[in-house]
Amino acid sequence: MNIEVRDLFDLSATIAAELLAGKRYPWEALPELREFIRALGASLPESEYRRAGEDVWIARDAVVAPTACLNGPLIVDHGAELRHCAFVRGSAIVGKGAVVGNSTELKNCILFDGAQAPHFNYVGDAILGARAHMGAGAVTSNVRSDKRNVVVHAETDLPTGLRKLGAMLGDRAEVGCNAVLNPGTVVGRDAIVYPASCVRGVIPANHIFKGVGAPVARREEAR
Repeated sequence: MNIEVRDLFDLSATIAAELLAGKRYPWEALPELREFIRALGASLPESEYRRAGEDVWIARDAVVAPTACLNGPLIVDHGAELRHCAFVRGSAIVGKGAVVGNSTELKNCILFDGAQAPHFNYVGDAILGARAHMGAGAVTSNVRSDKRNVVVHAETDLPTGLRKLGAMLGDRAEVGCNAVLNPGTVVGRDAIVYPASCVRGVIPANHIFKGVGAPVARREEAR
């Protein structure tokens, strides 16, 4: 299945392009994200980004609610919006025009330009592609119940070597309300996950996932 960086993301739509460009699988970038943000943040022009705390850089045209809690390292890019009670635990990139909503928590993650986690979401050890959207209450579960390293269940199982790994959402992926994306889930470009789904493995690009036991159908076939 198409789960490599080049299959999931348009790297022109993120300030983290340099980090991801040298990787085959997107999760390989996550262990390096903290130091990448620190190095990149220090190079950002002061005319465009203000220093809002230790290792925290916020674009001057971004909108950040006074009730948001922002921990570094963190970059908030141009036109992004962090709403009331957004909680960034650190090691996060919020892309241009991206939305982090009420009571949404971010940790060790990349939100590409236009990505949205607007209502009560948890995005941990995860990557959301350009204009990917998570419905209210949808979460990326990032730790297995048995605490073993996460395996991505594709055509063949891919050990990641990571104990914590959430979901990889391709560009324009749509995740319905209250869906749970289990550790190591990959949702392809333009794929749709139905509300209240429990997802494990890989949802191919341009497919719809309707729930456990239900077939994964191409979008045009599911209309």
